[in-house]
Amino acid sequence: MECEFPSVNANNEEIKAILSDVKTIAIAGLSPDATKDSYRVAQYLQNAGYKIIPVYPKEDEILGEKVYRSLEEIPFPVDMVNIFRKPDALSPIADACIARGDIKVFWAQKGIVNNAAAQKALDAGMKVVQNHCSMVEHRQLYLM
Repeated sequence: MECEFPSVNANNEEIKAILSDVKTIAIAGLSPDATKDSYRVAQYLQNAGYKIIPVYPKEDEILGEKVYRSLEEIPFPVDMVNIFRKPDALSPIADACIARGDIKVFWAQKGIVNNAAAQKALDAGMKVVQNHCSMVEHRQLYLM
């Protein structure tokens, strides 16, 4: 897949509203490796007061939270999915978000863009953020 520029994306005001409104964040691709970006971002979000839910194919616990193998397995409402996966994984993740019906925000981390998946999520009523780091955005909004 060639690199894409995000044609579907939230603006700064929408990002601020998202980070103010969401409480529960599923982290798709949350690695148990503390040196990985997904771990550092999830830890930051957890320390900032968000409930994080690890979604990862292995492990039983990451950052003190039960790990789920898929979004479908999470038995309680989720406000946002924060994605640390390759762009071609975003379409099935968008489908899983749509199937759940409770996810309000589809967030692809820095360097991750899939406009077709983002449009699918947007058409289903979700807010969409692509190619932005949730930790960086939170720091800029709340620590400056």
